[in-house]
Amino acid sequence: MDEKDRERDERGRPRNARPRDGLGRPLPRGAVGIPRAPEGLVRPPAETIAEAQRLLDADMPFHAHEVLEDAWKAAPDDERSLWQGLAQLAVGLTHLRRGNVSGGRKVIARGVVRLRPYAAQPPHGLDVPGLVVWSTDVLAALDQGLGEGVPGPRLVR
Repeated sequence: MDEKDRERDERGRPRNARPRDGLGRPLPRGAVGIPRAPEGLVRPPAETIAEAQRLLDADMPFHAHEVLEDAWKAAPDDERSLWQGLAQLAVGLTHLRRGNVSGGRKVIARGVVRLRPYAAQPPHGLDVPGLVVWSTDVLAALDQGLGEGVPGPRLVR
């Protein structure tokens, strides 16, 4: 498939239309996959958080990251790092679930750096202090070779 024949979304942007599994890995064409969140959907913060938590609870961190990424892209400047950090935690967990411990560690470490400035006054009912603890605990467990079965984070108190 050359550049002009690439699959595109309704806005004409390149987008792979192959179905995906619960961790976002492409499946063979024609397979039944997990429906993906519509890209570019701007939700109110409470709705974003609830949907991302639902997906994390269903062990679908890749899909949670897509929801959080939309919030990050649409966020006001003073919250962009917050939403980016949340998305990075979900991406890091995705890497861990896929067996990429090194990648998961790196992304979670970047995410917690972005979240720490919001810990003193967390917006939108987010449990930023708890997310910092979760991230620190996950990173410590990975340092000890204990990355198997890491639980997903709780976004709210």
